[in-house]
Amino acid sequence: MDQLTGKKILVTGVTGWVAGPVATALAANGNTVYGAARLKDASKREPLEVAGVKTISIDLAKQRFDEVPDDIDVVLHFAVAKTQDFELAFAANADGSAALMEKCQGAEAFLHCSSTAVYEPNGHVPLRETDPLGDSHRPMPGMTTYSISKIAGEVMVKNMAKRVGVPTVIARLSVPYGDLYGWMTFHLMMLEHKMPIAVHTDQPTNYAPIHSDDLIRSIPYLLSLASVPATIVNWGGDEVAGVEDWCDELGRLTGLTPTYEPTTATIAAIIPDLEKLHSTGFHTTIGWKEGIRRQLTATRPDLVKQ
Repeated sequence: MDQLTGKKILVTGVTGWVAGPVATALAANGNTVYGAARLKDASKREPLEVAGVKTISIDLAKQRFDEVPDDIDVVLHFAVAKTQDFELAFAANADGSAALMEKCQGAEAFLHCSSTAVYEPNGHVPLRETDPLGDSHRPMPGMTTYSISKIAGEVMVKNMAKRVGVPTVIARLSVPYGDLYGWMTFHLMMLEHKMPIAVHTDQPTNYAPIHSDDLIRSIPYLLSLASVPATIVNWGGDEVAGVEDWCDELGRLTGLTPTYEPTTATIAAIIPDLEKLHSTGFHTTIGWKEGIRRQLTATRPDLVKQ
């Protein structure tokens, strides 16, 4: 992070799990950080402002960016609309992303956070950036538009990068988590209430989880790939782990017993090939087992088995 200081940085989606810690870390590193979201709930501003982030309101779907300064150096675009309405999903995740790039066309670099959700699952074969795309998240309840709108977003961002000449990196993020957030926190709740956990019938249900600390450290490495035309890169942790792995580990640490429900109505394994990310010199430092222990200790110390 020493490489990224003294900049005016726009971080979108700042009230979300991933972008909030990124924004506060960058603010603490000597940057002027503008944290953007719709911010309809004024109470969401205070913890960010206390951490040194200047909060501003934007609306991707309505292409409202009047509070965004004209002299932004770096854009980290994490905001995403998760909706069952395709029209709204395209307006925010695709059209809105392109409009934001146009607004910030003088930036030195633009990082667009995409997702490994854009891939067509292929069993347990690590997927390269050039592998086929598909609608991997449609089977998951509540995720009908996600994969398709993220693919549309990538297309719009690639086109806009060429049109306005903004050096751009499109980073396909695997499973992010931190000490206080992540998919695993929901699985822990299910363990506690003896609810069966959905896993894909093509087990193990593997991904490349990346801890927030490593995710933050990776930002300068990702920005080093920003180019015109845009560069696409997979983004995840060095270790492959699945839903079964981290739930079993939660069980070992708490004494709770996970039960699994194999189904096709969930996301299949999507393992990203990280060769291009590693070529920047970046490797993760927090293994998934350490990350799970940290998360459990931070969020539910009462459940930790003595």
